[in-house]
Amino acid sequence: MQKKHYLLLVFFSLIFCLNSGFTVVGHRGDPVKYPEETIQSDNSAFSSGADYVELDLQLSKDGVLVITHDDDLYRVTHTHAIVSQNNFSTLKHLTYDNGEHVMSLNELFEHYKNKPNTKFVLETKIDHSVDDSYELEDKIAQVVKKYHMENRIMIHSFSNASLFHFRKILPNSYLILIVGSLKRINFSILPQVNAVNVSSDNIQNHPFLIRWLHKLNKQVYVWAEMDESPSLWHWLINKNVDGVVTNFPATGFKYKLAKKGTEKYAINRTGVYFGKTKTATMMNPYVRIKEKKYVYPNQKLDIMYGVRADDKLYYQIAEKTFISAEFVNLDLTKKDIAPYENKQILAPTNNVAIYNLPENQSKTQKTLPSNKLFKILNFNGTPKNLWLYTSQGWIKANDVLFYGFFNNLAFKQYKSLPPVSQYTNIALLNFKLPDVTTNSYLENISILKKICNYKVLL
Repeated sequence: MQKKHYLLLVFFSLIFCLNSGFTVVGHRGDPVKYPEETIQSDNSAFSSGADYVELDLQLSKDGVLVITHDDDLYRVTHTHAIVSQNNFSTLKHLTYDNGEHVMSLNELFEHYKNKPNTKFVLETKIDHSVDDSYELEDKIAQVVKKYHMENRIMIHSFSNASLFHFRKILPNSYLILIVGSLKRINFSILPQVNAVNVSSDNIQNHPFLIRWLHKLNKQVYVWAEMDESPSLWHWLINKNVDGVVTNFPATGFKYKLAKKGTEKYAINRTGVYFGKTKTATMMNPYVRIKEKKYVYPNQKLDIMYGVRADDKLYYQIAEKTFISAEFVNLDLTKKDIAPYENKQILAPTNNVAIYNLPENQSKTQKTLPSNKLFKILNFNGTPKNLWLYTSQGWIKANDVLFYGFFNNLAFKQYKSLPPVSQYTNIALLNFKLPDVTTNSYLENISILKKICNYKVLL
């Protein structure tokens, strides 16, 4: 028995060494930018620097592994459907706001099977005090083996029983215990797992915990559904933690680079400049002297590298040519912004925050004056999380009213957007519906009713 425990200790220590470094896990993908647990959200997390994407798994009535956090899908699909009470043939027809369908683990692995750099943390949503079977765990193991994903997954859970079972059926798997209270950490479960995913509150209240777990050869992850609070991230990055589970993978990646002392990293994506006027580029992001070269409205740019200087991100678009990343968009298309680009914005209150950059960490003490019109000079963000540039600085689209005359063309562009891109905080002035004899009359009425449930001036 002692020899067995010794071998387990050596095995876990080896895994600990192989997995050392700061790991960024995108919580349900990139949920601030795109609907959670969709391919679009997962892709965004990976392209933003996440090492892993975390996904939740539940069983449908007919035993299919469904990727969802909630048993009731209403929050994400706007349709009440209990996963455990419906066959997957019914659930798969429900859609998220970006048009993607509810997905199974098989479908996810099928999509990513030939993309070896995509890795996943699988969470079992199960209470074994209610369900004493291990059907969920057994089916996860089957699918993991079928798609040869053993080296591309980690499994974490609040359930000790679930993790004990995985150690039997996937003996070489990397297992993580999720804890919100230190009472859940005990010496029966610790030998079975490779890491502990601890709430940030516990780390702050018990500073000895990291050192204690490391002495036991356990890695330490932190979760708080991490936001973009600079104080929280600066505190975290100075702790000797091994990874973070965050709703903001791009921010996690930024701090990972800071922890490693890295300043330049490859991007190799195409971006677009949506500004209204030309803007100058620079030869060097460290000595920001503008050169007599410009990018122009709607110009596509090949982004080679990202470089951080003075906590600001710059994109390299050619040899010795850089531009501030705030002016280049990687996630929006011309169609996404078409209904809004010629509109103005209006702050409905005096509390609309102004940001220096299109990210939460750059919030200033200034606010946008209310009841005053401002032109939109540029766009950034994603369809779900749109940022607007004004003469005062960057503004969140959800905080203001889009103000202007929505003619038939703009309304047609608006209707063509997926739900995730249809901002309903718009001010309709002098709005006229098409003649009742037109085919689009009822459809326009439906959309107008939807808009009128939100902040609207008529």
